[in-house]
Amino acid sequence: MLTPAFDLSQDPDFLTIAIRVPYVRVTEFDVYFKGVDFKFYAKPYFLRLTLPGRIIENGSEQGSYDADKDTSTVSEEEGEDDDGEFNWEIEQFPYEEVSECALKLQCHYGFGDLRSGVFQRLQDEFSDVIDIKDPDFTPAAERRQKRLAAELTKFDPDHYLADFFEDEAIEQVLKYNPWWTDTYSKMMALLGKSQEQEDHAALVSFSEEEKYQLRKFVNKSYLLDKRVHCQVYYSLIDILLAYCYETRVTEGERNVESAWNIRKLSPTLCWFETWTNVHEILVSFGRRVLCYPLYRHFKLVLKAYRDTIEILQLGKSAVLKCLLDIHKIFQESEPAYILNDLYISDYCVWIQKAKSKKLAALAEALKEVSLTKAQLGLELEELEAAALLVQEEEAALTAAHSTSRPQTPPSGSEAGALEEPDSTLPSETDDSGSEQEELKGGEPETVNSFRGPFLEESSVLHINDGVCKKLVLQRSDASQGKPLVSAWAPGGSQPLIE
Repeated sequence: MLTPAFDLSQDPDFLTIAIRVPYVRVTEFDVYFKGVDFKFYAKPYFLRLTLPGRIIENGSEQGSYDADKDTSTVSEEEGEDDDGEFNWEIEQFPYEEVSECALKLQCHYGFGDLRSGVFQRLQDEFSDVIDIKDPDFTPAAERRQKRLAAELTKFDPDHYLADFFEDEAIEQVLKYNPWWTDTYSKMMALLGKSQEQEDHAALVSFSEEEKYQLRKFVNKSYLLDKRVHCQVYYSLIDILLAYCYETRVTEGERNVESAWNIRKLSPTLCWFETWTNVHEILVSFGRRVLCYPLYRHFKLVLKAYRDTIEILQLGKSAVLKCLLDIHKIFQESEPAYILNDLYISDYCVWIQKAKSKKLAALAEALKEVSLTKAQLGLELEELEAAALLVQEEEAALTAAHSTSRPQTPPSGSEAGALEEPDSTLPSETDDSGSEQEELKGGEPETVNSFRGPFLEESSVLHINDGVCKKLVLQRSDASQGKPLVSAWAPGGSQPLIE
């Protein structure tokens, strides 16, 4: 038997099931429905569905076949799905000492805590996927303690402050509108017109690739007690928060870091964390956003929080679409596919049977929770205040330097020495003339071409009979016309070069 491709849609009156069955005879169709069960048979195709609501048999059922599209369509009326109130608080119990053997039995993880012993032989292979070591022998309380310690170690104040002050890229990311933003706006517009709460699953459509993904899942039933049932919903929030952050910062364009971002920001996926209330989920997500990814800004935490509320309010079709995208991302990442087996595949099956009213109640519970920087336990407000103070001091120093006093002018004697050349020194023309006379064999009158305007005495080299001697030239009285005399030549002046 083959499972045919099918599509479900619903309006206020009818549930429509379109089934694609090429190359079959129209006279061989067999349709059965009762309660929540629906069965369709047309050799060699067989389809069996368990619907979330009861089907009403009142004679208004319709069926048709489109030969051009090879599609059979069945329309039936669906009844109301009655749901009671759901309490989103888990009853707390005092801590009790347990034996070591009992602790080993309590180390479960995965969807609904239904898995254990998976990592006993695969720890080395999947050490890059999860942060926890030996999850099969680490109880839930110890997982949380290690996670909190790892987050404190990983937090980088410099990285946080850099994104806090230089937030141009952050603002650009915040302006991006993912696919659920427009869908949510349409839903709110419809609610404003009808003033009635309706199921707006028709606003969310699935691509052919997503429908093919759904056909590959195996239908399962999950027996979960109340405590585990709440944890499944809580972990769903945690996973959706990480997915919303990843979708926003990449602007819907997946990359090689997408799988890492999702699993790193979700303690459910990388620490196998369990939850007891909505607020601790937000706190944990906020801490991890400010510790691990590229963009670490508190505004991104709040934006992902609002995105998650919108997805939950859109209903389980929107949640399923997000889960299918996560499943695809993990499936294409070599080490992360194990998380599909532990969590995402089961979530994709389970969410199709989840109650819409419970998702709506979960969204309302999430809306009532608020998150502040002080609740994250990373001293963010103190860091920001200190950084702003340093910035103000630097700005004040810069302004002081720009308006500083001009330099003190030099004294009169120094200015004269700098501005007026020494009148006793001959010009460069005279020096060049004396050098020419030397070359012709004449005796120079003065030898002051080796001196500067501030030099009181100088020295030159004298070569006499192959011996190099140092001459100390003393300054002459220019007003009397006396030449410079060698300190070692008592007999009077001699040419520098013989």
